[in-house]
Amino acid sequence: MVVVGLTGGIGSGKTTLLKCFESFGVPIYIADKEAKALMNRSKVIQRKLIDIFGDLAYINDELNRPYLASKIFADQSLLAKMNAVVHPKVASHFKSWLKKQEAPYVIKEAAIIFENKLENQYDFIITVVADEDLRIQRVINRDQSSKEKVKSIMKNQLSDEEKIKKSDYVIKNNNLEEAKKQAHKIHKEILLRINA
Repeated sequence: MVVVGLTGGIGSGKTTLLKCFESFGVPIYIADKEAKALMNRSKVIQRKLIDIFGDLAYINDELNRPYLASKIFADQSLLAKMNAVVHPKVASHFKSWLKKQEAPYVIKEAAIIFENKLENQYDFIITVVADEDLRIQRVINRDQSSKEKVKSIMKNQLSDEEKIKKSDYVIKNNNLEEAKKQAHKIHKEILLRINA
């Protein structure tokens, strides 16, 4: 099974383009969404995160996201500890999901493929890019976030230039109709490469 990674900085429009590929019949796996679900569902993860962050990590068996975010923001080493707990579980969940798929290829969306040096897990990688001002505005509109907060998240992600160098395909997503055309072209190219 061919696994295509889809990545891009915050606000680049990854989710919108995933829907595009989904409409072409490509099975989609969103790593972040599955991680959040597992953090709420798995008692093992829950125990380990409480060990790291303390009892306030969960409230009524639900992950206390704002609390974790504030802790990680203050101490980057906690992010690495949390990832060491969550990522292996997501990886094994993905493997069992993959076995059930029957399409020529699947897309696994993960925001920090390059930052975590995971590019070798993918046959091809698509990076979604957009102008910085547009990305910031999208996130402010979506999350009611502040410009400063969005910029601080961007600082922890690789630049678009660095991601582009490491990618097989790039979708420029300043204009949705144009981006959809690029996605369709890439879809056809991937199918050709798989069948070559």
